[in-house]
Amino acid sequence: MVQRSVRAHLFPGCRMSDMANTATIYHNQRCSTSRTVLGLIRDAGIEPTVVKYLETPPSRDGLRKLLDDAGLKPSEAIRKKEAVFKELGLADASEDELLEAMVDNPILIERPIVVTDRGTVLARPAAKVSDIL
Repeated sequence: MVQRSVRAHLFPGCRMSDMANTATIYHNQRCSTSRTVLGLIRDAGIEPTVVKYLETPPSRDGLRKLLDDAGLKPSEAIRKKEAVFKELGLADASEDELLEAMVDNPILIERPIVVTDRGTVLARPAAKVSDIL
């Protein structure tokens, strides 16, 4: 009952059957946006699967699927301000080279990425997660 009332408050006019039932967040606890998104998911009454992607990075195919499902190219989901981005000289890299760099250096993956039964988003800004909850 609490879940329904929380969801009704957060998403007025939305039927429960239209809302996500499950969620997975690719999370970095040190990131304030990631922590905010995790809170928004929980506030929506969903206890998500939390993947600490720095400790358990996705495979190349797994990352490719996440990006494809979110409608993103690697260049749209890479952290260009990370030191390793500059160290590896990725400014002029191809999309495939960027994807490989992200797999080899998961700190380069922009976060948080959230997957629900309603879709996949890179939740930046944090409120973007509401599109799939």
